[in-house]
Amino acid sequence: MSGSTEGRAEDNGRVYQSRGDQHITEHHHHGDARPGTSGTAPDSVRRPAVGRPPVVLRDRAELMARLRTALEDGRAHQVYVLHGLGGCGKTAVASELFRSVTTGGARIGLWVNASDLTSLRASMLAVAADLVWDRLDRSDEPWLLVIDNADDPAVLRDGSWLRTSPRGITLVTTRQVAAHWWPGAELHHVGVLPREDAARVLCDLAPESGTVADATEIADRLGRLPLALTLAGGYLAHQVISPWSMTEYGRALDRGHEVDAIELLDQGAEYGGGHDSRHLASSTWELSLDALRAKGLPEATTLIRLLACWSPDPLPLTLLAGAGIGAVLPRARVETALRGLLDHSLTRLLPGPPRCVRTHGVLLDSIARLVPAAQRDALVGAAADLLGTVLPEVTRPWGREDPPLAPFAPHTRALLRRATRWSEVGPQTATRVLDCALRLVVALHRAGDHASALSVGQDAVARGTRLLDANHPAVIAIRQRVGRALYRLGRYEEAAAAHRLVLADCTAAFGADAVETLESCVALSPVLFWALDQRTEAVALLRRAVAGRTAVWGAAHPATLVARTYLLEFTAGPEPDPTVGPELLADCRGTVGAGHPITLAAELNHGFALITAGCQRQALPLVRDVVAALERVYGPDHPKTLAARSLLSRVLGELGQDAAAVAQAERVADARARVLGPAHPWTAWSRERLAERRRARAEHDGA
Repeated sequence: MSGSTEGRAEDNGRVYQSRGDQHITEHHHHGDARPGTSGTAPDSVRRPAVGRPPVVLRDRAELMARLRTALEDGRAHQVYVLHGLGGCGKTAVASELFRSVTTGGARIGLWVNASDLTSLRASMLAVAADLVWDRLDRSDEPWLLVIDNADDPAVLRDGSWLRTSPRGITLVTTRQVAAHWWPGAELHHVGVLPREDAARVLCDLAPESGTVADATEIADRLGRLPLALTLAGGYLAHQVISPWSMTEYGRALDRGHEVDAIELLDQGAEYGGGHDSRHLASSTWELSLDALRAKGLPEATTLIRLLACWSPDPLPLTLLAGAGIGAVLPRARVETALRGLLDHSLTRLLPGPPRCVRTHGVLLDSIARLVPAAQRDALVGAAADLLGTVLPEVTRPWGREDPPLAPFAPHTRALLRRATRWSEVGPQTATRVLDCALRLVVALHRAGDHASALSVGQDAVARGTRLLDANHPAVIAIRQRVGRALYRLGRYEEAAAAHRLVLADCTAAFGADAVETLESCVALSPVLFWALDQRTEAVALLRRAVAGRTAVWGAAHPATLVARTYLLEFTAGPEPDPTVGPELLADCRGTVGAGHPITLAAELNHGFALITAGCQRQALPLVRDVVAALERVYGPDHPKTLAARSLLSRVLGELGQDAAAVAQAERVADARARVLGPAHPWTAWSRERLAERRRARAEHDGA
């Protein structure tokens, strides 16, 4: 740079002659030295340079006790490192320790800001005006030196700023968790607060705004992150014209499109720590991403944006191994990018099984709002493709040995929310997201978790309708699954209404003979037949479905076999067609194979037809085999196993084997009460059948 150099000074300031851009800050302090100290140290060194300290430091009792013990015991030659996600309260712990051990002048306290090289040098130069390291080593008084916000440990290595001393203890706060930066130091993780303490932080700051229960709900919504709690408490405590209650604040956080939750949080900074980017939910984590980009890891930003498409719940690492990630991030760089996020405490590794990473929800929301519009569709598409690699195809049967699907449910729902909130997500990508939701709902249903299937399905229908249309095939498929879940949960009238509406919509949108319409015919029929006693209509719907599917796919197609299996059950009577059951079993075994769920269902319904026709002895071995097979495939408490066991109890009773019939009925009643609950209609029905079996046994024993 060329040209003249200008300088200004005020009061006792000095002018530094230089060429180029020079930014120099001088602090002038006036007044007498504090009693018990030699000389006057700048406030930036002798007092913690923090925003708003907590009213009461919550939860950190064990960590504080360990640090205080180290100081009280006079330990030296030791560095302690507090590491964790930005906003977890590392500085708050250091500030409270600093305050407690320096009060009364028993120990000298020095506070250094190491957020960047300029801040560190400025702070250490201020320390040098009072006590440089060699004097620290010879100090007559024991001391505590806090080096705050040392998120770039390389800064400390430049000039060997971090040392141990025989006369004092050094305490460092950092987001950098990698142990190699802190040789010989004792590392302590500072995480989010426990639930009770998190609620009390809000009550400490805004005691008039609500109850502890109200505060607990907000604390849960904010992931119990001290930074977010402090911002929320600051906002609630300082409103004047129309103050919100905690309940109103919590509702505002959950309004989605209407309220930017991160912007609402940041409004709490108006009343405390100002607009230091470290104290804002919108920007504190960008500092870490900026540092990673400066070190040649821009992929870390892409990866955290991808993670922002999912949930703050534990995310199995297998999800990041799929080929779909290559659409937004070179696969060869995924490992390095993840390591960067881990090292900077932007996400955390959970050992498992399965091994997972967990990223804080407020962080994810903060990242998501800054994702460039041009990247949003690709990120959601990649997230959907990666989920698709771990969620089973809808045609794949479920087995008890399958890995649990519960870890992926919150991520599927979060992806639905993100796709809905980002208007840049196009119809094709939205369809892929809904396909993930459908796969999850079907798999949960087949696993017997009907409550979860209903919850995910209803959420997907609501969001899918906004993304596409209520009559889009992807939405229709999930609506049909919602009806099935309602039926399994014993909510028969709701199930019938849901199925009838879908059937009408399918007929209008696709035609009476469309495969979507025929699927609704099949789904509605058991509700009408077994729950609402509208059997004539149920049989008519199934005959229509069998004829339509046979015309489209053939009589032996798996979808046609399912409809034929239902029809065999619903048309069972004293004089059945003797060829229907055997022909169905032959087609099932020939198409999907013995032991397949479709074949087992057909065998069970053939057994039911034989029992209804009075052929109990012929049915007994068939039903026994099906019960054993279902128990192997699904487990003893699965709804399909219990249904088959109930039929086994019936045939045993009708054959006069009362003790065995009662034993089977007891297993069914106990399991249904445990799994479905005592109020479920199937539980009540099972108890009635058990009472019948017991009366029959008593009558036979009395005779």
